[in-house]
Amino acid sequence: MIKIGILKADSVMPDLQGAHGDYSDMFEHLLTGVVEGVEVIVYDVEQGDYPNLIDDCAGYLITGSKRSVYEDEPWIIALGQFVRTLHQRRKKLVGICFGHQLVAQELGGKTEKSPRGWGVGRHETELLLDLGSDVPAGTRFGLLSSHQDQVSELPVGGRVLASSAFCPIAGMLVDDHILTFQGHPEFGVAYARALLDIRRAAVGEEKFSTAIESLSRAPDQQRVARWIIDFIAG
Repeated sequence: MIKIGILKADSVMPDLQGAHGDYSDMFEHLLTGVVEGVEVIVYDVEQGDYPNLIDDCAGYLITGSKRSVYEDEPWIIALGQFVRTLHQRRKKLVGICFGHQLVAQELGGKTEKSPRGWGVGRHETELLLDLGSDVPAGTRFGLLSSHQDQVSELPVGGRVLASSAFCPIAGMLVDDHILTFQGHPEFGVAYARALLDIRRAAVGEEKFSTAIESLSRAPDQQRVARWIIDFIAG
């Protein structure tokens, strides 16, 4: 049994939870549906909920969030400290969107607003490094995105794992124990469409239309989920 701790850094808008569940539900459905023997434990870090012992889980995953990693919020500061602790212990850690950005920010890199505005829709992404013997550099995959911030400088010991036309640092490896992605493997097309509808005015009509068109191509959710599980399992 592989226990994965989900460090939940946000909640789905109440009006959307009935149809799509919360972010922790999305990750649990995704990760337990790929291979047998995966157990998910959810920690609501916005409320200060953390494991009693770091070794309670084989590894941890930080979810996305509507907040920015550089905001002076007590719970973000506390989560940043936990990231540094996990890094010091060389514990397996996966960061998604906000989690990806927080890893960079806390370990000596930089996260800031993208000069290109919102990144939305399905983003075609390429691995620049091998991710195990079965997933070589050059592998292409698509994930759904919804972000304004992105990593602009790598953390100490970080390497660019993946890149897209919109986001040059769309994934990172830090040593051999931290894996991150800017895109959202937990997002299904229906949820991405619901978010786009809500943010239509913010992203603008041209970008909205392009993003909607991109949703006709299914994202590689299960493929990336398997990479995450294999990484945590070691």
